[in-house]
Amino acid sequence: MVLRDYMARMDSQEPDTVLELLEPGFQFLIALPGGQRTGESREDFAAYIAGREAVDRTHEIRRYAADGDVETAYGFVVEKGVTTGAFLSAVRLSPDGLMARYQSFFTTDFDLVDRP
Repeated sequence: MVLRDYMARMDSQEPDTVLELLEPGFQFLIALPGGQRTGESREDFAAYIAGREAVDRTHEIRRYAADGDVETAYGFVVEKGVTTGAFLSAVRLSPDGLMARYQSFFTTDFDLVDRP
């Protein structure tokens, strides 16, 4: 369950450890209310991580599924104890079990599943 591990690492005090889970040619799209972030390498994702502001943030997964080389997760982002929005994320794994592609959408305006 690479996607769960990815989110736990991103929420940790050492988010750069997530780079261990990525293929060198890792591609990503992260869609946020303020715009999209994209990249085509592990280095691009390292730059994304370095540019994130440090906050007390967790990804609370409420639904999870895996089918072959694709994993998906739906849940809520919680910052300093306050739910700020919902995310829907998916990852495609390489034959080596590393993240090859990642797509995530975050919204503050709509919840697919009722908030806790």
